[in-house]
Amino acid sequence: MALHSPPPDPQVVGLCITACASGGHNGRPQAQLGHNNRTPSLFAVLDYAQRGGEKLDRKDRAIATVMAGIRNTHAAPPRQKEAVLPEDLLAMLDTLDRATLRGLHDRAMLLISFAGGLRRLEIVGLDLGRDQTEDGRGWIEILDKGLLVTLRGKTGWREVEIGHGSSDTTCPIVAVETWIKFARIARGPLLRRVQG
Repeated sequence: MALHSPPPDPQVVGLCITACASGGHNGRPQAQLGHNNRTPSLFAVLDYAQRGGEKLDRKDRAIATVMAGIRNTHAAPPRQKEAVLPEDLLAMLDTLDRATLRGLHDRAMLLISFAGGLRRLEIVGLDLGRDQTEDGRGWIEILDKGLLVTLRGKTGWREVEIGHGSSDTTCPIVAVETWIKFARIARGPLLRRVQG
């Protein structure tokens, strides 16, 4: 016959987490929170509750309030990535072999992402045209004056205009057109996997 313990009281759980986060005997926090992380003490309490077959409601006000306070006090801010400067981009472009498909692919990807200020996920989700793939997050249109990138984001659609570069070697439009031509892309994802 198995003995079942009652579910943990959310107020007691909140007090335990507070004690762990505010410091034990030495006054220092037991766990430093990173961005979007939880304290190990919460994991221990959750593990204990689940072993007994009980569910712990982490959205309970007594627990959620304590966790929010801990995050505000102990959380490290998200680390900002260092921006790529034009000289960094030129150095990256110099490493690419323009005689290979991989070099053309990477050149197009670097130049349109830099010129449009686009994120990695935005770039890899682009299609050659509108609604060409189910998981596409946007598409491109090559116009006389440049490139129009239409992207689907969390808050809706947005358009990014990318102009011609000062020379063909650094022009994002020339790089994209060259990639499309030599990769023989007529439809579907713009930046697809290159073998070899």
